[in-house]
Amino acid sequence: MPLILQRLLHPHLAAGAPPPASAPSSNAASATSRPLHPAWLVVFISVWLATVCNVPLWREVAQLPGQGSLRGWGFAMAFALIVTAGNAALLGLLAWRWTIKPAAALLVVMAAFGAYFMLAYGVAIDASMLTNVLQTDVHEAGDLLNGRMLATVLALAAPPLWWLLRRPVQQLSPLRQVAHNGLLLAGSVAVIVVCLLLVFQDFASTMRNHTKLRYLINPLNSVYALANIATKPLRMDTHKLIPVGRDAQLGASYAGQAKPPLLVLVLGETGRSGNFGINGYARDTTPLLAARTDLVSARNAWSCGTSTAASVPCMFSHLGRTGYEARAANFESLIDVLHHAGLAVLWVDNQSGCKGVCDRIGETITSQQKDVAIDPALCPGGECLDRVMLQDLDTRIAALPAEQRQRGTVVVLHQMGSHGPAYYKRSAPDHKKFGPECTSTSLQECERQQVVNAYDNSVVETDFFLDSVLKWLAAQDRKAQTAMVYVADHGESLGENNLYLHGLPYSIAPDVQKHVPWITWLSPSMQTRTHIATDCLQHDLAERRITHDNYFHSVLGLMDVKTGAYNPGLDMFAECRQVAGARKAAG
Repeated sequence: MPLILQRLLHPHLAAGAPPPASAPSSNAASATSRPLHPAWLVVFISVWLATVCNVPLWREVAQLPGQGSLRGWGFAMAFALIVTAGNAALLGLLAWRWTIKPAAALLVVMAAFGAYFMLAYGVAIDASMLTNVLQTDVHEAGDLLNGRMLATVLALAAPPLWWLLRRPVQQLSPLRQVAHNGLLLAGSVAVIVVCLLLVFQDFASTMRNHTKLRYLINPLNSVYALANIATKPLRMDTHKLIPVGRDAQLGASYAGQAKPPLLVLVLGETGRSGNFGINGYARDTTPLLAARTDLVSARNAWSCGTSTAASVPCMFSHLGRTGYEARAANFESLIDVLHHAGLAVLWVDNQSGCKGVCDRIGETITSQQKDVAIDPALCPGGECLDRVMLQDLDTRIAALPAEQRQRGTVVVLHQMGSHGPAYYKRSAPDHKKFGPECTSTSLQECERQQVVNAYDNSVVETDFFLDSVLKWLAAQDRKAQTAMVYVADHGESLGENNLYLHGLPYSIAPDVQKHVPWITWLSPSMQTRTHIATDCLQHDLAERRITHDNYFHSVLGLMDVKTGAYNPGLDMFAECRQVAGARKAAG
């Protein structure tokens, strides 16, 4: 009798029960229903993970110098055994009676999703990438869902999951289980050690010169990243907040001021410096900004991270990129220091939140506002264009404490900007200057020029938004001394070398994920107040390298906030302030 027919007539066979006496036995049926030893389950799943679910890794290995030679094949085989043994060692730790199948299934699903994103966008997986994923909101997550993802995940995960579901596992006594798990773990480690000894020179050289490979070992990359995130509270007390700038005081410019300062910090999202027309891009993506002569565009500006989750806390920190990455404590941010100084501070968000930097003063998330009537044309499908942040902004500022507003106000506008992969959603119909656009979130399905077109249209939208901010500030001139500083949190890959989106580890990320636009505007009254001339900045910052390390100290310097946390050496405005002082002294 065919096996499928036997299972339909005798469903108890699937559970491993013996057939009834009247039913003829079958070698095929016995082989399928015989309980599988846990060690074989670990081996089968480990091989599947190391081979089928690691296509991105082996694709990179195939492109290494020397591949195709006998030595190259030897290295690849040893590397494959190392990856397989690594997966087996992990599963060996989880191969207990009630955990082995759930653990194996979880690793398969993790590997399937990891393989999809690495194949589709060329990303690598580390703690920063997973943190970004965990902090993604519903709309951002929805942009990533598509038929290709479903097909890929099903192709990679369904076969082993179906096999796991149908195969009973042999139950061992506790002592035998401990012994078998110990032998499995020891055997896996032994395989890793032997393989490393055989190809150690090639392996060490490859890992040193091709760092990306270590972030492609699937799903061990995700497991390591999750462990790194989970153990962070053990390495850093996230509950204890270390004060910064509690000594902050307002400087001499506030004495007898006729009008308080009003600074708008536009926190850009996914901005590529090279795609801004004002920075020399061949396409006129910023016609409104380029028409102005009173702007300062720093063309050599660099981020401190390649994702929002990494860059935003870093740029609002006093520590700088190196100090922030190595920090073992939870510090207050630039927003806190401005508040300590007695200024009014408002954070308006059209993104996935402020990543903790505004927690002590609160934030306004435009797409979730229930107390204002938002123009539906600005929020199609529940996602708002950035210009919505200017709606009722006067009312929101007026709601801040009057005493603080009389001293000065800092407003942060956190953009949706050019967030991918749904770039086509980031621009209004009247700003779709370049076409045709890629309208798929599976960017690899589109011609690269269509991806660039959609991205460039999002920059046109940002150009309109920044011009709108400047016009809004001009309307405030009668009651405030105004300024705007725009800088993006990170850049983006648009298909160069088959890389898309952002979030690669900083050490291996391409420059397009780190080179960001940085634009400053000071009203004439703000120039007088701060002794910082726009023409000086235009000359000084045209090509000078600045980074997010400068952000914290430059904002404090611009707002004349005195504190021990301020480092004048990192204030990008300090040079022109000194030039103005020298001219005044000379007479």
